[in-house]
Amino acid sequence: KSLGNVIAPQKVSDTLGAEIIRLWVASADYSGELYISDEILKRVVESYRRLRNTLRFLLANVSDFDPAKDMLPVGEWLEIDRYALALMRDVSARTLADYERYEFHPIVARLQTFASEDLGAFYLDILKDRLYTTPPHSKARRSAQSALFLITDAVLKLMAPLLSFTAEEAWKVFRATSTGTIFTETYAQLPPVPDEEALVERWTALRSIRADVQKRLEELRERGAIGSPLQAEVEIRASGAKARILASLGDDLRFVLITSQARVTPVTSEGDEAIIVTPSPHAKCERCWHWRADVGGNAEHPALCGRCVSNLFGSGEPRAHA
Repeated sequence: KSLGNVIAPQKVSDTLGAEIIRLWVASADYSGELYISDEILKRVVESYRRLRNTLRFLLANVSDFDPAKDMLPVGEWLEIDRYALALMRDVSARTLADYERYEFHPIVARLQTFASEDLGAFYLDILKDRLYTTPPHSKARRSAQSALFLITDAVLKLMAPLLSFTAEEAWKVFRATSTGTIFTETYAQLPPVPDEEALVERWTALRSIRADVQKRLEELRERGAIGSPLQAEVEIRASGAKARILASLGDDLRFVLITSQARVTPVTSEGDEAIIVTPSPHAKCERCWHWRADVGGNAEHPALCGRCVSNLFGSGEPRAHA
């Protein structure tokens, strides 16, 4: 199936291609009984769709990236980009070890989890704002694209033995100037990440806090108080290490939470901790969709917030973490 086509089977047996069968075979634990049915294959189709959609996002957002000119050293990347590379390094190491043991079903599960949870539900979700709103050649955007390029390269090579047609098709888009095939490539050698263990520990804690905030945002959305998380402002009352981690992000915390404002209020004990979410009283920026007090602050661009004015007509906003 083409990456550009949506697989929407009304009857699975009428629409299955070789990739779906290959994915079903790879996801089955051959040490036990093997099962197949229309229902099982429908789930395989959904898994394939999620992987394909992740690839489409990755390919689209590195389409204007030339690694020879635009790649930044890992040490210059924003913090969340280094974290994403650390996750990719772990996925790659575990996957290559499974290939050595001819254990394919853990590989399928790991790639699906990485695509849907680590990338789709977390990293790429946060990254959209930076990719779409910061200046095209800014360090903030090139940092994101540097990470995406290495991740795309690694993922395609790890997928190739299992989803051969999809990996080859995507490779021709990814390396459009090359006449070669992915099957003459070797697995990616990802660069080391400075202070990788501490970085992973820090962002694991941040993801846990973010999940708690998302629950509170969803409660307000279900009540109709907000239409999207960007319409919300968040106050996190936190103590100890949690407060220090959150405060260290500065204004970038709102990008991690995908809210228009986020602030941290230190408290003395865990019993005083709380997450307070309120609808923003401000206007919505027509470009970035954040609800900000400075929308309309520039008379020449009354529909834009301050950072969008800076990104479009000035030096661009500072970003350090996300």
